[in-house]
Amino acid sequence: MELLTDILVRRTNHSKLTEVDFTALEFGKHISDHMLVCDYSDGEWHAPHIVPFGNLVASPSMLALHYGQTVFEGMKAFRMEDGGINIFRMEKHYKRFVRSLERMCMPVVPKEIFVEGLSRLVELDEAWIPTQPGTALYLRPFMFASEARFGLKVADEYRFIIFTGPVPALFGHTIKVKVETNYIRAARGGTGFAKCGGNYGGSFFPTLQAKKEGYDAVLWTDAAENKYIEESGSMNIMFVINDTLVTPPISDSILDGVTRDSLLTLARDLAYKTEERPVSVQELEDAFAKGTITEAFGAGTAAVVAPIGTIHINGVDHSIPAYTKTSISTRLKYRMERLRTGKEEDKFGWNHIV
Repeated sequence: MELLTDILVRRTNHSKLTEVDFTALEFGKHISDHMLVCDYSDGEWHAPHIVPFGNLVASPSMLALHYGQTVFEGMKAFRMEDGGINIFRMEKHYKRFVRSLERMCMPVVPKEIFVEGLSRLVELDEAWIPTQPGTALYLRPFMFASEARFGLKVADEYRFIIFTGPVPALFGHTIKVKVETNYIRAARGGTGFAKCGGNYGGSFFPTLQAKKEGYDAVLWTDAAENKYIEESGSMNIMFVINDTLVTPPISDSILDGVTRDSLLTLARDLAYKTEERPVSVQELEDAFAKGTITEAFGAGTAAVVAPIGTIHINGVDHSIPAYTKTSISTRLKYRMERLRTGKEEDKFGWNHIV
């Protein structure tokens, strides 16, 4: 593989930047001008290159389309207070990407390609980074089996791509969720901890059913007994019960969320009591009956913090008290925003400055 100082960059002649209204962004609608592409074949990674964003040419027999070898990450870059650019928690995202690749029998993207490729791409398209509060440049590194062969096998050829796009702040209002006890997202020993495509495709049906009933998302329960809360859709889940921030422990059926880890770290830094332990559906019902649950929120890269106003359990809607500026979730989200944009010292070493 050639040195990354020699990454070939072919700039677009037709930027779409002027087509974007940065005051009215929609999540996932706009994609920046360029993408990084790097191929794996013959047992090695080839030189990465940056080209104008565009469609791919692929064989209908491409293995990823048939057997699901596809993995992605979700990250964000921010415009700093001093005008610089920050890619948040690069190291932890890379480690999670590696774990996902290994679980799906895919070759690991060298760290140099991942880190330098993201940095070069974000720097090239820095004009796409929005500056409104809560907004960010979303980064989507992903990889798939590109080998054209329809026999059931672990692929020998792969393509790694990164593209980016400006996104707004999400969930400025509270959401309604339903505890799901008929369908499951993941089972122990499976791929629940990996960011692979099948985990998300398999969750669509029960989520759509919940939305037809007026809910925004589901709270998944464990596959064995449907007794314990695991996570919510594309987010980890957190509760404030008896003035303690409680969240289910990481396992092989729960995604090791980067935002989850960040919020827990910030909560401990702010001297809040935290617990990573199993949370049963019965415990939630009891907490509502006693009035000891005061907050519930999703934690993820896209939403950061998604405050929950209603939790549906076994046919009953339970309401969470109104959130205020002094709510734990509000304070954590505010602290995260300040840290990522350089308004506060990064004493955790999370910011990767481009």
